[in-house]
Amino acid sequence: MNRFDPFQNRLCRNIRNDLSESLIESIHLRNIGPSQAAAEKYLSEDPEPFVKSYIHARITRYRIVLAQLQSGGPQSDDTYMIAILLWNQELFFEVHEWLENRWHTATGVEKKVIQALVRSAGTYVHLELGRMGSARKIGAKALAGLVEQKSSIPDMIDADLLIKKVKILDPAPPKLGALPKPENGAQQA
Repeated sequence: MNRFDPFQNRLCRNIRNDLSESLIESIHLRNIGPSQAAAEKYLSEDPEPFVKSYIHARITRYRIVLAQLQSGGPQSDDTYMIAILLWNQELFFEVHEWLENRWHTATGVEKKVIQALVRSAGTYVHLELGRMGSARKIGAKALAGLVEQKSSIPDMIDADLLIKKVKILDPAPPKLGALPKPENGAQQA
């Protein structure tokens, strides 16, 4: 095997899971430290080039998300805004992990909205790896939830675009929406 596939390789699965968990901690701390430590743990074992590439790509995207948070972006309790940051960096497994934490405590319609978004992220996890059968299966569940809960999906998420893309299993993921500008950047002449 010469590609990163957490569905076929235990080491890849462990790396994906550990990095994702470390990112949750990094988000709460607004510091790359936990994620960098998780990455260094695996990089110190001199893994295959495709594993190194995955780790470096993830850490690069994590840094972008954290920079957005540190520059006055959403607070750590802004579940949907942080999910958008992660999604727009194509960190779909991390979106799943981030939203799953909120899903455990959510109830009613909010729980259904989060489940639809988690399934949408899962669809893209499978699409990235060319796992079309799994993408179709989870995509159908995501689509049903998105359509059913469309009116309850937060306005910051372009629900129509997400529905369209999941429906056709478009391998080019949509950008979920724009985040509000930090208040200190609102002053313009």
